[in-house]
Amino acid sequence: MQKQEAVFAALDAFKIELPSWGFANTGTRFGKFVQDAAATNIEEKFQDAAFVHHLTGAAPTIALHVLWDLPAGIADVPRVQELERKHNIKAGSINPNLFQDQEYKFGSIANPDAGVRRKAIQHLLDSVAIGTKLGSRDIAIWDSDGSNYPGSQNIRKRIQWTQEALSETHAALNPNQRMLVEYKPFEPAFYHTDIADWGMALTLAQSAGPQAKVLVDTGHHYQGQNIEQIVAWLLELKMLGGFHFNDRKYADDDLTLGSMDPYQAFRILFELCSDNTDAASQVAFMIDQSHNLKGKMEAAVQTVMTAQEIYAKAALVDRDKLYELQDACRLVEAEELYRGAFWTDVRPIVQEWRVSRKLAPDPLRALAESGYIEEATNARKEKNRGSIATYA
Repeated sequence: MQKQEAVFAALDAFKIELPSWGFANTGTRFGKFVQDAAATNIEEKFQDAAFVHHLTGAAPTIALHVLWDLPAGIADVPRVQELERKHNIKAGSINPNLFQDQEYKFGSIANPDAGVRRKAIQHLLDSVAIGTKLGSRDIAIWDSDGSNYPGSQNIRKRIQWTQEALSETHAALNPNQRMLVEYKPFEPAFYHTDIADWGMALTLAQSAGPQAKVLVDTGHHYQGQNIEQIVAWLLELKMLGGFHFNDRKYADDDLTLGSMDPYQAFRILFELCSDNTDAASQVAFMIDQSHNLKGKMEAAVQTVMTAQEIYAKAALVDRDKLYELQDACRLVEAEELYRGAFWTDVRPIVQEWRVSRKLAPDPLRALAESGYIEEATNARKEKNRGSIATYA
């Protein structure tokens, strides 16, 4: 009963945001593979996200990408608000786009051209305004700026430009908003990236102001990096604002959570759920994956289910006993207690939780039996097939 109570309490509190772009057709840098049932507009994205939440009970918000979801900027806000009411889910984090426009070839907020920098900063300010109108707490900034060749850019000047842009953006936040600074070691820049690791993101967030935090993404690290240690440090410093979940084999592969290294996901989630402070409770969880081969809906439901199961495992760790063993340096016993929670099959308990909360006992099966994918395919296939690009 004690284990059940721990899992039930953890799952009741666990919420994870879905990305709007996870329901649309996406691809690699080499091309795009179109799916007949993929969402083709923001209404279909809301519809898909709402059905995932209906099945899993854990995804009440959808992250929006400003240029992709609100191409008219703040003028699109009433439409989003209408979709919130219609589908009973809320707009979550607002994600600016600092990488798509042709002017950003040599950077956005760190571009040597002051006019391009001004355009990028104005986009960030517009994103803050959109978030204010929608009541969204988080403005999540991924800055892809950097360079490919040694000596081709002034790294220190770019630090200054980045600081200036983030400080101005922070100054525009309303009292209830946060600015999340994400980092990535490489891609699309391969020699140097302006915000390449958590130390750079932390420094920039601290210099911007008290409403700035760091955003961590599983795939944005070098091979073998101890991500849970980064999480622990940022929690201790009260500077962890959000975490984007996915999985990877080599780099930022955006594979399904837990498909490559579920033990890593467990180690990260243990740190995130073992701290009962207010700082830990404010961490925003989001899925950030690109499903190019799997069906969009199936992958989204599978990911939320996996996140719930791994979070349940993390909740099973007897922390009082673990801390006692750690302090006594009883290494094997401490590790076995920790590993034991990971190896526990929590699926029956999670299923009991779903039934008790009037959710589908098996969300993937419920999705397959619902006819939702078939209906989406029939409604969207012509639009999707008409969007297929021709590559010479």
